[in-house]
Formats: sequence, structure tokens, C-alpha cells
Amino acid sequence: MLSPLTHDDPAEIGPYRLVARLGSGGMGTGYLARTASGRTAALKTMHARIAADPESRTRFRLEIDAARVIGGRYGAQVFDADAMAATPWLATEYVLGPPLGEAVTTSGPLPQAAVRALGAALCEALAQLHSSDVVHRDLKPSNIMVTADGPRLIDFGIARAIGDDRLTRTGAAVGTPAFMSPEQATGVEHTAAGDVFTLAGVLVFAASGRAPFGSGQAADLLYRVRYAEADLTGVPSALASVLAMCLSKEPDRRPPTAELREQLAVPQGDFASHLSEPLLLEIGRRATEVWRTTTHRLPSPASSGHAYDTSVHSARSVHPSRRKLLIGGASLLALSAAGGGAWAWARSGPDGAAPAPLWRTASRHPPRRGTPHPWWWVTSSWWTVRWECAASAPTQATTPGTPPTPRALGAPPRTASGCTLSPLSIHTRMDSPSRRSTRETAPPRAPPSSSTAGQEG
Repeated sequence: MLSPLTHDDPAEIGPYRLVARLGSGGMGTGYLARTASGRTAALKTMHARIAADPESRTRFRLEIDAARVIGGRYGAQVFDADAMAATPWLATEYVLGPPLGEAVTTSGPLPQAAVRALGAALCEALAQLHSSDVVHRDLKPSNIMVTADGPRLIDFGIARAIGDDRLTRTGAAVGTPAFMSPEQATGVEHTAAGDVFTLAGVLVFAASGRAPFGSGQAADLLYRVRYAEADLTGVPSALASVLAMCLSKEPDRRPPTAELREQLAVPQGDFASHLSEPLLLEIGRRATEVWRTTTHRLPSPASSGHAYDTSVHSARSVHPSRRKLLIGGASLLALSAAGGGAWAWARSGPDGAAPAPLWRTASRHPPRRGTPHPWWWVTSSWWTVRWECAASAPTQATTPGTPPTPRALGAPPRTASGCTLSPLSIHTRMDSPSRRSTRETAPPRAPPSSSTAGQEG
């Protein structure tokens, strides 16, 4: 499927102008590209970090050679390539059709006649590769394109010459586990017989919609490929007997490509006549989509960073950092201590001696009955902060109807009940178990007034 270019995709590679993305993988990225004359091509590139490895560049050069060997009849014709560029690239014919995997997923398993025609064409393609002493080693549904005039074999990324193990580590399994040969699963040489085994697995998938060894973890798949029998459920019986012989664990018991093509008994008619109508419609839709596609590039993250930064800042405002909380708490404690010191200095006597702290007085002597004396506690494991409203005796006797004496400048303010408001008092101490037992409890409830007591009596 086509997707827009990203902000960091180049505008041009060689003589080709990039139009859209075809896909991206661990090795590189594929693009839909056009030349100045209007020729449409599929352009494959290699990631810069991969291109820095000389061994990876050698693999890419071998892929180009294998694509030229298969040619435009059974593969995608090579237009141009540069394996020595800073970003190696390969431009081939753009194949008009979906991969076999997508074709089966969207349109269902292929009819038996289409499976036979597909297998016969792929046998010819593999025979051409094997005649040049090249094995594909990665034959799977995603590497086979279904077109109206026949299948096309693509992606020769791990193809290599028969007997050449310079780019393969001994004992390493290279390929796709669900469509490997037993030789690949054990890490030994994959020959032309191995391509026949993987071709049979592809045909089982085309006829039934399932891989011959199921799905799951790579280790489970490799074990089934080596030791389990292939699951041919859903494959027509006449076709299953032919494919079962190709799926033998012994390479010598598998038929060569020429013999397999004869056993498939290709029916009369061209390839498109054996395809289902939904699949033909999908092929036509993709062909139309290519000519209607124009260059579209996604914006860079910087152009849409304003909204992102706004969300980040809003999240930070909701959840302040620990450092800000500590700084704010320390500032509050400092201001409170300064206020308490100033208030204590203002209440000191003529000899300069400061009176006892209110919190200590309150803890030793409970408040007088009938006098409102609320306090609140905020306790942590290291310090205790108490806010309290200390009661003070009235400075003058008030008579009903006599206005109160105005409060002198600097005198502590009072509430409506006559309670003098003391500033914030802070008591810092270690909150140890021995001190925890001496904490003050809430004051007892005030006794009922004399009038209420008389009614109760």
C-alpha cells in the first residue's frame, strides 16, 4: 500500500523523483518513484547505518545481480542501480498487483486451477535462477506479486550463489521461519531442493489460506519445519499428493522444478482467466491508484511542535516537580519562622525575656471551660506544625451598649468571640516513638451552661 513521504525522506535519488512510500523494513525503504520522462519505478534503498557495513553492501550487490538474472518475465525488470552510492539504491519495474499474502487475505484462497498455474510459473522462475547457480532462500507469500499476466518473484535480499557460504554463518538460520526449508532451520546449506520445499509451502498457503506449519513463535516454527508433518488441510486432494512429496524432510526425495511443473498439470488459458473476480478487481484498483498518486510529504515534527509543547507544559503545571515542592515548603517554613520570631519579640517583657510558647502552654494547661480554643495539627515524620487560636482574657470589662475600645496599633487581632489570633507557631522535633506518646489529644468538650444543666436536672 502507498503511504505519504516522511519529512526526512529525500526528494530525489539519482534520476528518480520520489512520489510515495511502498514500505520500510530493517534493511531499507521502498519508494514509488518517477523519472523526468514519466517512467514509474519501484526504488529500493538501504539504510545508512546498514550501508556502513561492507558485508551488507556485498549482499545488496548480489541482490541486484539476482534481480537481473530473473529478468522482467518472472520478476521485476531492473532499470538502474548504484550499489556504491552513499545510500545504495535499486530501481526496478513497478509491478501492478498485490503480494500473494494480501491477495489471499483480502480475496480468499485461490482456486485449484489458479494454484496450479501459479506453481508452474514459479517453477519456471526458479529454474532460471538455478540455471545461473543462484538460490532464492526466501520464497514466501510477501515476495510473490500477483499480476494479471502471471506471478512475479521479487526481493532477493538473501539470495546467493549455490555453494557460497561467505555471507552465511555456520549454524545460523536465515529466512522466514514459517516458510523455511529443514536445511535452513538446521543451519546447513540451502540448495535448489530447498527452494522446491519453500515453493510447496507457498502453494499450500495459496490453496488453503494457512501456512503448512502453522504460526507462532520462531522456535516452535523451526521445530515443526524440522520434525513435524505439514498440515495440508484445505488443499484439494489431487494437489495435496503432489505438494506432500515436495515437503519431504529429505532433499533427495523432492522433485526438481522441471518435474514439478509437469506434475502440476497446468490447465489451458492465460493466468488471469484462473483468478477470482475480487482479485482481478484488486489488481485493477492498484493499477489505477499508481497513476493517480501525487507527491505528498508529511510535515516535520517541528511544524506541529506548538500543540505538543502546550500539552507538555499543561501536564507540568498539573504535576509540579519535587524540587519545586521542596523549595516552596522551605520558603513557607522560613516565612513562618520569621513571623513567629517577630511576634515573640513584640510580646517580650521589659526585661527582654520571651514568654513561653503557646503550644507548650496549651499542651500543659488545657483551655478554660467555655472559651473557644480550636487548633489544627499537621504532622509529618520529622516535624510538627500547629496552628492555634490562643484565648486571652479581655483587657477591659464591657458593658452592654458600650462600644469596645479600639485596638491599639500593633496589637494582635481578635475574632468576633473575643479570641486573640496568635501567629503561626512551629515546633520542629524528631518524631520518635518516645515523643509520639506525649502528643496532645483534642480538648474535652465544654460542659453545658448553667441554664442547660438546670433543665437536665
